Amino acid sequence: MAGVDFERDLNEEQRAAVLAPDGPVLVIAAAGTGKTRTLTYRVVYLVERGVDPRRILLLTFTNRAAREMLERAAALVGDRVGGIWGGTFHHMANRILRRHARHIGLSNDYAILDEDDARGMLRACVSDLGLREKTFPKPELLLSMLGLAISRDANPETIVAERLAHTGVRPEDVLRVFDTYARRKMEANALDFDDLLVRARQLLRECESVRTLYQEQFLHVLVDEYQDTNILQAALVEQLTQRHGNLLVVGDDFQSIYSWRGADFRNFLSFPKHYPHAQVFKLETNYRSVPGILAVANVCIAGNPHQFQKVLRPVRKEGSKPRLVELRDGYRQACYVADEILRLRSLGFALSDMAVLYRSHFHALEAQLELERRGIPFAITSGVRFFEQAHIKDVCALLRLAYTPTDELAFLRWLPLFPSVGPRGATRLWGKMGRRFQPLAVKDRERLESFLPTKAHPTWNAISIALENAGTTAPAALASELIRAFCDAFYREYVTLEFEDADRRLEDIQALMEFTARYPTLGEFLNEITLLTNVDTNPTRTGSRDADRDCVLLSTVHQAKGLEWRVVFILWLTEGLFPSARALADDPSAEEERRLFYVAVTRARDLLLLCVPGMRIGQDKVPKYYSPSRFIAEIPKDLLHRERLTETF
Repeated sequence: MAGVDFERDLNEEQRAAVLAPDGPVLVIAAAGTGKTRTLTYRVVYLVERGVDPRRILLLTFTNRAAREMLERAAALVGDRVGGIWGGTFHHMANRILRRHARHIGLSNDYAILDEDDARGMLRACVSDLGLREKTFPKPELLLSMLGLAISRDANPETIVAERLAHTGVRPEDVLRVFDTYARRKMEANALDFDDLLVRARQLLRECESVRTLYQEQFLHVLVDEYQDTNILQAALVEQLTQRHGNLLVVGDDFQSIYSWRGADFRNFLSFPKHYPHAQVFKLETNYRSVPGILAVANVCIAGNPHQFQKVLRPVRKEGSKPRLVELRDGYRQACYVADEILRLRSLGFALSDMAVLYRSHFHALEAQLELERRGIPFAITSGVRFFEQAHIKDVCALLRLAYTPTDELAFLRWLPLFPSVGPRGATRLWGKMGRRFQPLAVKDRERLESFLPTKAHPTWNAISIALENAGTTAPAALASELIRAFCDAFYREYVTLEFEDADRRLEDIQALMEFTARYPTLGEFLNEITLLTNVDTNPTRTGSRDADRDCVLLSTVHQAKGLEWRVVFILWLTEGLFPSARALADDPSAEEERRLFYVAVTRARDLLLLCVPGMRIGQDKVPKYYSPSRFIAEIPKDLLHRERLTETF
């Protein structure tokens, strides 16, 4: 091909995949091996070979990814790639439906509900069915359950029963809302995002003329990140490629970490079985990391039995071994991370060269506080720092009232959580209470009850009893006992119905209860977090204020996938935290957790620091001891530089 020098631009592995003959092709692209480059050059190869770009479909998980690949391709072959169908599954489904929706009883000018629209329609359905919105799953959670059922091709009743098993909500009421929501969408000639995929599959399944049209049009279909597809997306791909069979998918089963949102990596593993004549290519030459990091990555992932075995081979020839740092506890871990960040900066590293990764949000609690204390700029991928999260501010509002009964902001945050009490009602009640409320005082609780709406009384009675019991606690344990009492009486179920990621938020609250045990009194705890976080007084502060400055990034591993840094710290590599105990309950073999660790390791280019604290203080002030993560135990000692810093702080 005269226009592009595939021999010069691609290594042998990439070139074999790019120049593969027609038919089904599986490209297993390990971390840092040039997956995007390979897919881009496959597009270029097809165009250079004379394939009409209008007959190429490129499916990705973000429109940005498709746009970047097509821009790279255009830089190589000009506007000859201009007619390619490139974008997300939803983008492709919408283009097809806009032309042919009438075949399945829809008008072609249907409206697409964005998330706000969908939430609003669901909220109206709940209200019209006479269900109490305060004690019913929030629209965000309803949408999440519907989406999970669709992505798993499961009965919504099963998903609802599992998700709401420990609440007082009747699953049949949720299903009534779903039925009403579906009818309202039809009446409004509207589809939500999930409907786009469902209806596109229905169209291709039921209308032979449309199916034949697109099976003929798409001579070649290419799919990025195929390990992250769900059952519905894989079915759409199969429907579109049945005529010509030219399907090339790229991905890495080692990096399949999204089963919780419906991704099914079995689509990737079963590809050769589902497409018996598939050609399989492996990309194993890594351009990102030093050899020592790749050695650890290869060892850690080898423990998973259900995968395509592959070995990362480094292009880089030199570099340091990853460092295993054993520390006494989470506070020492935070101090070590801060010290090391400052040391590396003094050696010429930019703060933006460094990332601190963790399995769960609460693992970074001590690190966030220590970086704040030291004045080290940092940003968080979620944009929200630990004490600025809604659920943490909710429970801290109770603590603030117990310490300062005249804290109006705390009262106005806390009281609207209850049934039939909105922001206006809370303001009115604050005035009736004489602008003062002490939740540990019996008279104050009784007086507040007399002002509350009748519908709030059952909830308030349970909370009042719990607060009375908590109030007898010793000062050193008061904070954790107040949180525990509030959660047991009310807030645990509230979180379950309010947030789609309830399990994660409840983990945060449990960690907060344990964290308060570091402080001898409630006042000392509140004084420190108030100084560090300015709770409730600056609603515009999001944790991303350092985005335009040189700053360290703090991120969960899930949110770090696809990114890379020169230096990576991984926190809390202890059994029960990484891998998480909750994940192990569902999967004792820890296969997805091991893939998550692999993703974390392979984000590092030059230096990898693995942190293993030995304990944390429980809410009863009794130390909880941890053993090193099984992922650490599986790494041969000679692959790591070990440091033991348990007594140095």
